[in-house]
Amino acid sequence: MSDNPQYGLPGAIALPRIRALRLAGGDAVAFAQAQFMNDVAALEPGTWHWNGWLDPKGRVQALFALLREDADRLLLVTPADTDALAAALRRYVFRSKVSLESVALHATGRLASPDQASGSRFARTDGGTIEIDLGGEAGARTLLLDDAPSGQPTGAADADAWWALDIAHGWPALPDARLDAFTPQQLSLQRLAAFSVKKGCYPGQEIVARTHFLGRAKRGIARFSAPDATPGASVQDAEGRDVGHVVCAAAGECLAVVPLDAAAGPFLSGGAPLSPLPLSDGLAR
Repeated sequence: MSDNPQYGLPGAIALPRIRALRLAGGDAVAFAQAQFMNDVAALEPGTWHWNGWLDPKGRVQALFALLREDADRLLLVTPADTDALAAALRRYVFRSKVSLESVALHATGRLASPDQASGSRFARTDGGTIEIDLGGEAGARTLLLDDAPSGQPTGAADADAWWALDIAHGWPALPDARLDAFTPQQLSLQRLAAFSVKKGCYPGQEIVARTHFLGRAKRGIARFSAPDATPGASVQDAEGRDVGHVVCAAAGECLAVVPLDAAAGPFLSGGAPLSPLPLSDGLAR
């Protein structure tokens, strides 16, 4: 059980920064398989996994949860701008039979276990609400996606508690995160089974595979207590040299890409020390 004081909060937390994009059509799965970094074809209807979209140099352009609703529909859930993401992806549709449209779903969260969803299997209630299990070792958590607002959502402080659990588990896709300078390995996304090195070609696949098989990743994600950390800010070592960057921040903590060599610390950002915290497991899907 988490020692987070918000653990088990019964009320709904408003999460307006979480958005959804639906890929639909006979070629939706094939299109996503060719573009995204995880094995979409391996997803069964009713299941989901972490996934992302890279540029040809292997740098992360977007991270998201990808749900397979049925044979011809996928739902991409992310804090990124789904309209901009859809516009960027449409450049690669060509003659594929796939549509990409933002979906007007309301996202709310509960810091409690789901009623029906479990692990990588999501659930849809009789009323149409999608329920996703986003819990891990740091605490239980349920994401609800609905056509209308759910319950009486609470305020920004509780939203910070939601995002803090992403940081605790090492998932860097928070609102305003700075992702596009990093490869999946530099974001330590192998911890969350968020990319594949076996499924075949996709943008950036050669870079990802080379790093995986040759073991060249020298930097990775680390969690820190850092009340004033700013996404995109530089991280310095004890001698003042720039050695990394803050990726995301919430609730007085941050994730930063830093050298994997433990001897490289201690680290600072903006002149303030970054106090290391452990990463929790259990969020891989």
